[in-house]
Amino acid sequence: MEVRTKAAEKSILVVDDDRKTVELIRLYLNNEGYQVVGALDGATALQLAREMDPDLIVLDLMLPKMDGLDICQTLRNESDVPMIMVTARTTEEDRLTGLELGADDYITKPFSPRELVARVKAVLRRAGGRFEPAPVQVVGKLVINYDRYEVAVAGEPIRLTPREFNLLAALASHPGRVYSRQELLEQAFGMDFEGLDRTVDVHMMNLRKKIEQDPSNPSYILTIYGVGYKLADDGYGP
Repeated sequence: MEVRTKAAEKSILVVDDDRKTVELIRLYLNNEGYQVVGALDGATALQLAREMDPDLIVLDLMLPKMDGLDICQTLRNESDVPMIMVTARTTEEDRLTGLELGADDYITKPFSPRELVARVKAVLRRAGGRFEPAPVQVVGKLVINYDRYEVAVAGEPIRLTPREFNLLAALASHPGRVYSRQELLEQAFGMDFEGLDRTVDVHMMNLRKKIEQDPSNPSYILTIYGVGYKLADDGYGP
């Protein structure tokens, strides 16, 4: 299957209950060559997401029929499609809730359409992969296939979001090396990402839930208190 790389071949689902907002975002994304489909409520958004399999979803939190957090949680159980949360809530806890459920980025209202376009480009770029190591890497029972963008543990495939995969790939680029949270933000999410250190902690928590047999006593992703994180050299912990 040919990999789609051009903006004109990327489809984006924009979900907001305000029609004018959807049309404004559509205008700016269309001007960049993206194909845009809009939805005004949560139920329609979920149906369209399943039918069209978009390359990215711009998702408002406050929606009729089904809110954005429920949509994000539902889709994360079915898909690794990148998602940008749009919210009028500005507290750190609100933003982290979206990230905990699997959102790849967030932007708060009111926002500049040009900023949203920049974030769309950045998330799609990261989702396409930022690392070029050997095609397959094995650490203990953990297998990372970079060509296929796939991860397996003990032969069982693990579904990761683009950010989770990039975070794991950053750690796996030098097993045993300790990375600070800021280094992980830059290497896994990009220099243009303006995130919090706790953002890394949230993604690490989600990643551990997926790849560790016992997330409370991890074998692969180890915390070095006061410093950051590392991937165990052999995948069997300290």
